[in-house]
Amino acid sequence: MTGHLVSGKATPRGKFPHVKVANGFAFVSGTSSRRPDNTIAGASVDAMGTTSLDIAEQTRAVLDNIADILASVGASLADVVQITTYLVNMNDFGGYNAVYASYFDTSGPSRTTVAVHQLPHPHLLIEIQAVAALPVPSSSEEGS
Repeated sequence: MTGHLVSGKATPRGKFPHVKVANGFAFVSGTSSRRPDNTIAGASVDAMGTTSLDIAEQTRAVLDNIADILASVGASLADVVQITTYLVNMNDFGGYNAVYASYFDTSGPSRTTVAVHQLPHPHLLIEIQAVAALPVPSSSEEGS
């Protein structure tokens, strides 16, 4: 079993890996739209201090981050078999669901979506955890 951090991604805010590989599966830790410089995609604050949070932009950033993390272990979003999504506000479900549908359809992963009281930063609206089945190398790849 191996776990590792992925270069170019935000450092986890705790002692855990971005992804852990075990028994043919990749387990992606809860992932947000936080960037490596600790800014948050889908969150902006204007000169007057007014905060704007965009669930669609955050959802896209989260799924793209998960895709990058999976690529580091030879997998892709097409290999995802299970997703758990944490939303701070269920009023964001529609925006999240619309973006999600541009990545997956009914043949995609099983999914659970729950509302949580808060996430590790007040500008985060969403966090997603994923499990992917690692692709099995074809016999022609094994001989390379």
